[in-house]
Amino acid sequence: MIGDFLDEAIIKVQAGKGGDGAISFRREKYVEKGGPDGGDGGDGGSIIIKSTLNKNTLIDFKYKKIFKAANGENGKNKKRFGKSGKNLIIEVPVGTCVYDQENNALIADMKHPEQYVVVAVGGKGGRGNAKFATSTLQVPQIAEKGIKGESKTLKLVLKIVADVGLIGYPNVGKSTLISKISEAKVEIADYPFTTITPNLGVVKLKDNTSFVVADIPGLIEGAHLGKGLGDKFLRHVERCLAIVHIIDISGLEREDPVEDYYAIRKELESFSYVLSQKKELIVANKMDTVEKEELERKLSDFKSRTGKEIFPISAYTGENINIFIERVWDLMKQEKIALQKNLERKLKKFEKPKLKITPVKFEPDSHFRINIVKLGEEVFEVAGESVEKLLARYDINQKDSRLLILDTLEKNGLTKILMESGVKEGDTVYIGDFAFEYIPD
Repeated sequence: MIGDFLDEAIIKVQAGKGGDGAISFRREKYVEKGGPDGGDGGDGGSIIIKSTLNKNTLIDFKYKKIFKAANGENGKNKKRFGKSGKNLIIEVPVGTCVYDQENNALIADMKHPEQYVVVAVGGKGGRGNAKFATSTLQVPQIAEKGIKGESKTLKLVLKIVADVGLIGYPNVGKSTLISKISEAKVEIADYPFTTITPNLGVVKLKDNTSFVVADIPGLIEGAHLGKGLGDKFLRHVERCLAIVHIIDISGLEREDPVEDYYAIRKELESFSYVLSQKKELIVANKMDTVEKEELERKLSDFKSRTGKEIFPISAYTGENINIFIERVWDLMKQEKIALQKNLERKLKKFEKPKLKITPVKFEPDSHFRINIVKLGEEVFEVAGESVEKLLARYDINQKDSRLLILDTLEKNGLTKILMESGVKEGDTVYIGDFAFEYIPD
């Protein structure tokens, strides 16, 4: 059993904040008051998820669950811009689905190698005071603060990209078989649900071709409803080209191979129609435990009751294993070869995409609603979503910034709203952390 396998993880991503714009003025010899030269802040770094063939598990996210991109640098004097924060690239195995944990919406299905998806965008850097100079405001004491980057909680779900999925009841011999036909090192024990994580094995053929086999944990009736372990692992066979259905023909643990076959088929059909339509090879394992005549009778009975061929093997002794491998390869080789050629063609042409990322911006609304909240006797607060946006963008403790904020609020009816809310002369009014005494015009 692969000890360090993880196929589901929850992580938090935080894109970088934009750098603040600078307030600065030229200082030149013989020039008493130089003009504004504060530069803009750099944009915050974004977070990108990339698929890679170099990983086959989400184990990297078992302990590290918070990922932050770099903030943009603040602007500087002499109109120097701050550097943008570096983007953070998180690598995941091919086959990973990325979901927004908040609404379970699928953000990306990383089916192919070298896919990139931006999952959190960095914030826009603030403008320095050099950008605020006008004929009427020649010495602007104002600069924008950088915007916060996006923050999300992501759910990563790995669907193993295997060519063949081995399915069947617990203890039918899947782990033994995969260890026999591949180089996978599998721990095997004799109890139900031995395999609690999918095992992967690469089967190498004589002509240097190969295919990947996924040993899927044992299923039981009701797996698709969440009973047992089944629903957690059925997804790993969704992308397989073919399914190998293993039946215990010995009769030592399972009495009726036909009933077992139909029970597992029902689980597949209930979980996914696509899954139920996969090419299938039915295998009768543990033939070494049954007398020849009894084996032939059981194989014949299976075919007569299901109309399907069943191929006998012994994963324990290796009997018929080479023929089994050839049959599996014949079942899916055309699709496998076509997929391989397509992948090679894509990788040959591949160039790292130039991602055009538009940082999170602040666009003040021309008209917005202002709320007045009573904090206590004769104490009020100016609140509202657009008010919070203004305060996030401009420092109300800077004189010119404060005038801009108050002018914007006044255009949206601040004085009238204060009067309608019962604010009286002499009352204290807060806008952010700035307080003033209310004096009506």
